[in-house]
Amino acid sequence: MKCLIIEDEKNAAERIVRLVKKYDPGIEVSAPIYSVQQAVDYFMNNNMPDLILMDIQLSDGLSFEIFEKYPLKVPVIFTTAFNEYALKAFKVNSIDYLLKPIDYKELCSAIDKFKEYKTPKINDTVVFDSILKTLTNSYKSKFVVKVGEHIKVYTTNEIELFYSMEKAVFLRNTNGRDYALNYSLDQLEELLDPKQFFRISRQTIVSFNAIKDIVSYSSSRLKIIPHSPFEEELIVSRDRVQQFKLWLEG
Repeated sequence: MKCLIIEDEKNAAERIVRLVKKYDPGIEVSAPIYSVQQAVDYFMNNNMPDLILMDIQLSDGLSFEIFEKYPLKVPVIFTTAFNEYALKAFKVNSIDYLLKPIDYKELCSAIDKFKEYKTPKINDTVVFDSILKTLTNSYKSKFVVKVGEHIKVYTTNEIELFYSMEKAVFLRNTNGRDYALNYSLDQLEELLDPKQFFRISRQTIVSFNAIKDIVSYSSSRLKIIPHSPFEEELIVSRDRVQQFKLWLEG
């Protein structure tokens, strides 16, 4: 088993390595990584580990930012000095978390929990975005999409809308290109800045910057004309019209 340590405190990192080796000398532990950027560089140039022990607060930011910069899907055990209340929001969505100073028995229990999974439970980007929003009181500003063998990053200013079609969710950028996302519209609605984005219907979330014109539509609804042509009509649902008008006023 290969284990990677992400921890910006040298003494803490060395202690974690010792405890992991005490648990099982056969575990291959990679050299500790100390920052968000160093972690991203590592993942771009190395094979993935089986398990990551990750501190939340690194030298250059919160470790959740790693998942904004790289589409990482590896089971994680968090090591953190954050209080337990803040962690309750995502405890069920991670392998486990360990409060510092790390207790050896708790570390053993966490690794045992990881090994119990036939298919280890994965922390996807949705989970980390939600945690990041909770801890920083900020909204998601970038989305990572895969195009063939390439990775592209779009800021929310480059996105006109999000929409669902045939049980999938897509991002449309300002150039009229569509990319599939691993999010539901309900999740996106929680992660996006409500001053910039509005959910006009069950199927669509639009950016304020995408609106070229708004015209009256049947049954007291409104129709949005976007800057980039869109195949489907963008109709504000009747029950959302009043709220939409308030949103336009800022």
